[in-house]
Amino acid sequence: MSFCEEKGLAFFDTARKVCRLKDNADDNFLDILEPTDVFDLLHQMPFCSVVVTTGGKASEEICAYFNNKGIDVKVPKVGENVSINSDLWTGTWWRMPSSSRAYPMKIEKKAEYYKLLFS
Repeated sequence: MSFCEEKGLAFFDTARKVCRLKDNADDNFLDILEPTDVFDLLHQMPFCSVVVTTGGKASEEICAYFNNKGIDVKVPKVGENVSINSDLWTGTWWRMPSSSRAYPMKIEKKAEYYKLLFS
C-alpha cells in the first residue's frame, strides 16, 4: 500500500458488476452487468493523467466507454498508448499486457512493456 501511495498509483476495474458464464478466469466468458463510470472516478482524482488497462477485455471496455462519450479512439496495441484531449478528460491511455499468469507471455517480456510505461 505505501508503494502505491508513494508512486501515486490507484487501481480499479472497468466493471463494477460482472457475471462469469463459466467457472474460470477466461474473460471470453465474462458478462459485464455494470460498467464503471471512468470519468466519474477520474474527476475524483484531478491530477490523474494516465489510465492503464491490462488485457484485452478491459481495453475493449474502456475504448467503448470513451467512444460512447464522443471520444474517437481505437484500442492501442499492447505496450502503446493514445492521447486523449477532451472536455471530459485530458491524459494518456496505455494498453499493457495482462498481468495474469494465464496470459501466454513470459514475465520478462511483460516487464519490458511495463518498463516503457514507467520510463
